[in-house]
Formats: sequence, structure tokens, C-alpha cells
Amino acid sequence: MGPLHGGVRVVRLAVVGNPENRRVALFTEAVLRAGLPGPEVYAWRDVLLSGRVPGPGTHVRIDSPGENTEVDRLLRELGERRPASPAEHGEIVGTAAAFAGLREALRRVEAGGGRLLNQPDDILAMTDKPRCHALLAASGVPVPPALAPVHDYDSLRAAMTEAGWGRVFVKPSHGSSASGVIALTAAGRRVTAITSVELNGDKLFNNLRVRRYDDETPVRAIVDRLGPDGLHVERWFPKATLDDRTLDLRVVVIAGAPRHVVVRTSSSPMTNLHLGNARGDVEAVRAAAGEPAWAAAMETCARAAACFPGTLQAGVDLMFRSGWRDHAVAEVNAFGDLLPRVLVDGLDTYDTQVSALAGGWAGVACAS
Repeated sequence: MGPLHGGVRVVRLAVVGNPENRRVALFTEAVLRAGLPGPEVYAWRDVLLSGRVPGPGTHVRIDSPGENTEVDRLLRELGERRPASPAEHGEIVGTAAAFAGLREALRRVEAGGGRLLNQPDDILAMTDKPRCHALLAASGVPVPPALAPVHDYDSLRAAMTEAGWGRVFVKPSHGSSASGVIALTAAGRRVTAITSVELNGDKLFNNLRVRRYDDETPVRAIVDRLGPDGLHVERWFPKATLDDRTLDLRVVVIAGAPRHVVVRTSSSPMTNLHLGNARGDVEAVRAAAGEPAWAAAMETCARAAACFPGTLQAGVDLMFRSGWRDHAVAEVNAFGDLLPRVLVDGLDTYDTQVSALAGGWAGVACAS
């Protein structure tokens, strides 16, 4: 931490990210608005190709490596330790390899000696859905019950039958942005799957249009294609609705406090906004839930983020149950702070993080 300059504590900042990505641009803008020197940007491509990383004396924000096809390929190559083919646009491929590559890349960043604002172990825990679910459950954070690991369609159906569950959410262990997620209802040979996955020959694509499959054959093919990279299966949590639309919340917890909230509403079980869904009215949801239930939900989000105490921010996906009777955490997102135009006290998520840093925030590094 540097000295005070014009009433602002000077922090030497760096960001590891994709330079062309709006996440990096928005964070840089927030840093400059605070009167601090602009952060030095370390491209994920350079981290992976040359090992260039921030050094000691620098506060380092690690941002998402996503939305860059070359970085995706390089991560898969690092994870598999062999050449990888570029993925087609939207193709779902090699998620386990990319996660293994991310693990190695984060170790490189950590070895540089900078003061990390999000710890590699925290990022990895949040990005590994089974591990994150287990960590939250062990900490007393409410989550939907999950099945033991399954690896293909037959083992999924057998586990559902054994558990007595007819409706589940099937999630790739290391996916993001609803990529590969399936809302599955099954009874005997009757199957309904709602998903953004498009099956094209022997390839899977994350399509921006949510579709419905009522034939077991394509559903089996999709699950069998996703299975080798790992699956996490949770019991269907019936979400609350408002104005006939299903909803959940993205809550960004910064320096331990739930701050910025976006309501995500949908006519399907998939609420991710990039799928063409709409933002809802936060105050209307708060009123529908009632103040005690809302306060309890925000406290749950804070407890979920507290499972990652060495990390400045976390995006918590919070679901209210139909009827507003209780709530559960669906996921915690390591890179979940991209909420454009959402302001609290005039500050967006990036402004708030920079303010916490200038005020001397210091997380507690720990293993997850």
C-alpha cells in the first residue's frame, strides 16, 4: 500500500485479463475515477505464452480468461499438455482441460509475488461446481441437495431413480454462463430437457436461444458428450416467480458486504441475462419476499462469500423458493462482478472495489 496522495491512498495496481475485454476497461475506468494511476494490464495470452506476470509490490486483480478463443485454446493445451484445436464459436469442448490449464496459469501468477486480490485457491474452488457446493454445504450455507458424481446419461438416470428425484439441474463441473446446463425432467422414457445446448452432429454448442428437447435420444447424446469432463447434478429448486416470470438474484459481495444486486427474470428455468432474459425490479422482489426474508438472503450471500476470505469480491447467485418460503445459493462466481449500470451510492462494482482497496482492505489468504 502506498502513501496518501491528494487524500487518496495510492495503490499500485495490475490486472491479469484479456485487454480487449470490457471487464478490464471498466475496472481501469474505475481506477482512474478514483484518482489512482491506471493499472498495468497483463494479458492472459502473455501469461500463457511467455510467463509474464505482475511482480512484488503490486496489488493484482485476476480477471476472467473467458471470451477469447486463443486463450481458451492455450488453456486447454496447458491442461492437456498437448496441442489443442481451436474451438468453433460457441463450441463446448475441453472444459476439464481448460480448468486444469487455469490451475497452472494461476500458479504462475501467484509465483510472481504480487498481492493478489482474489486468491487462486478461491478462484479454483468457485470454478469447480462440485467443490464449491461441498464447501458451501460444509459451511452451513443453504444449497440444493446434489447427487454423487455421475459420468453419463445412464448413471445420471440411475442416480435420479435411486434418490427419487424426477427433476434436476445438470451442470458441467467447470462450465460458466449456463454453458451446458440442462434443466431435466424425467419419468421412465419420458424426458424433457430445457437447455441452451445445441447438438450439431457430434459437437455441442452454447446457443443464445434456449431450446426444449422432448426426445430422449438427443438428451442422452448431450449428457454423454458432457460427462467425461465432469458433471454436477442438483435437485431442482423451484424458484420464486413475479409477474409470471421465474427469477433469481446475482448479488455481488465486496469486502464482505452484499452490495450490488441484479434480479434476473426469465420465462424458462435459465435466468442468465445473456440468453435474452430481462432484469427485474429489485425493490419489487424485496417487497414480495418481505424484509425478514430479504435480510436473511443477504446474510446468506455474505456467508457464502466468507467461504473465500482472501478474495475481494464474489458474485453469489441466490434463489428464493416458490412462495418465498426459503432460499438457496445456486453458485458462487469468481468473475461475477460485471453488472454494468448498477450503482450503489453512485458507485458501480468496480468503483466499490477500488474504494475498498484505497481504504486499506486486506483479505485473509487461506486454502479452500
